[in-house]
Amino acid sequence: MPATLDPPSRPAPVTPTPPTPAATEQPRPHAHHHHERITVTWADIDWWHFTPIALMHAACLAAPFYFSWSGVALAVFLWWACGGLGICLCYHRLLTHRSFKTPKPVEYFLTVLGVLNWQGGPIEWVGMHRLHHKHSDGEEDPHSPKHGFNWAHVLWVVTKYRGNVPPQDAAKDLARDPFLRFIDKYHWAPQIGLAALLYGLGQWAGGLGLSWVVWGVCIRMVVTYHITWFVNSASHTWGYRSHDTDDDSRNLWWVALLSFGEGWHNNHHAHQRAAAHGRRWWEIDPTYLTIVAMSWVGLAKDIVRPGR
Repeated sequence: MPATLDPPSRPAPVTPTPPTPAATEQPRPHAHHHHERITVTWADIDWWHFTPIALMHAACLAAPFYFSWSGVALAVFLWWACGGLGICLCYHRLLTHRSFKTPKPVEYFLTVLGVLNWQGGPIEWVGMHRLHHKHSDGEEDPHSPKHGFNWAHVLWVVTKYRGNVPPQDAAKDLARDPFLRFIDKYHWAPQIGLAALLYGLGQWAGGLGLSWVVWGVCIRMVVTYHITWFVNSASHTWGYRSHDTDDDSRNLWWVALLSFGEGWHNNHHAHQRAAAHGRRWWEIDPTYLTIVAMSWVGLAKDIVRPGR
């Protein structure tokens, strides 16, 4: 990797508070600031984060040798269930922005789906994302492309530098919930249980245990990783802007297509608590449509509309 360069100097730590409608809904005039690119060396790597991500990528090399159509189908289903419902709907729109309300058992079930992506526990994930909105494309943004596209896409995840403010400080409301504290502490465990379950069921179904694990866990997780990271990197680099926000957020159709509507990112930054990220008829937002469908059967209420 390139020669060592210390991370850019940061302002004094500021203790954030969870976002409120008044704090998050008002776009400000768009401004550009100079940012120093962050260069990462091996000495900067956080091995606790780097190792599982690297192992998942390496395991994908086995996919051609353990191909099965049932494994592919399983990967697609879990990509939607764990990524679409767990990350996009639960971690992001429900826990981070409280764009709607759902009964606690449903919230907890969706949170378990979220931890099955190995993107961290809900408290850390939510806190990091709230810091992103509080300092979007500023010096304290955890993953702004202004520090480099690769930094925004993946390097911020695997380095020791995590910013001046612990993300947990931005999610103290979640930390008051005993279940969320528990699942945040042991967020790595359900994935191991899922892998064991898939292996056992696959073997019972005809010796497909390894196929189901490689495709249902490794391939599915790596795809979800990069789709999530593209929201941070690509959706702050390319695309069009419908709103004049004080950041570089963009609406990017192919990220929206892959991320169940999250790629309508400029719309989201303009009205952060709104459950719907798509605004125009062709800005299709499957996550919002799912929330609406949940409301039809009593599983979602108090849905936040744009402008509220």
